[in-house]
Amino acid sequence: MSHSAHDKDKPLYMISVAAELTGMHPQTLRVYEQKGLINPGRSRGNTRLYSQSDIERLQLINRLTDEGINLAGVVRIIDMRERTRELEDEIDELRMKIRELEGEVHELRTRERITTLARYDDSNPEQVLRGLLSAE
Repeated sequence: MSHSAHDKDKPLYMISVAAELTGMHPQTLRVYEQKGLINPGRSRGNTRLYSQSDIERLQLINRLTDEGINLAGVVRIIDMRERTRELEDEIDELRMKIRELEGEVHELRTRERITTLARYDDSNPEQVLRGLLSAE
C-alpha cells in the first residue's frame, strides 16, 4: 500500500467532524455503520474515528442517495466499485508479469541463437546463415 493510501485510511475525525465534512447528521452516520455501509475505526475509549477514505465513501453514499438510489442499491454499487478496483489491480499485476515473461522469453531466444551460432564452423558462412534462419 502506498504511503498516501495508508494516510487516507488513518482514523482521524470524530463523528461530529465527519458529520460536518459530509453534511450528514451524526445519527445518519451511526445508521450507515449499523447497515455495514461504513466501518469507522475506534479510539481506545471506543469513540468512532473516521478516516479520509471513510469521508470520501460517505460523500459517495450521499451523492447516490441524493440521486434516488436506496441503501440496498448503494451497497451494490460500492461492492461493485471495490471489486472493480481489485480486478484493475490484478490486471496491472498480470501485465507486469507478462512484461517480465516477455523479457525472459526474449533472453532465452537470444541465448538459443547464440548457442546455435556457436555450433557452426565460422569458416562456412552459408552454414552460419542457415543456423541463424533455423533458430528463428
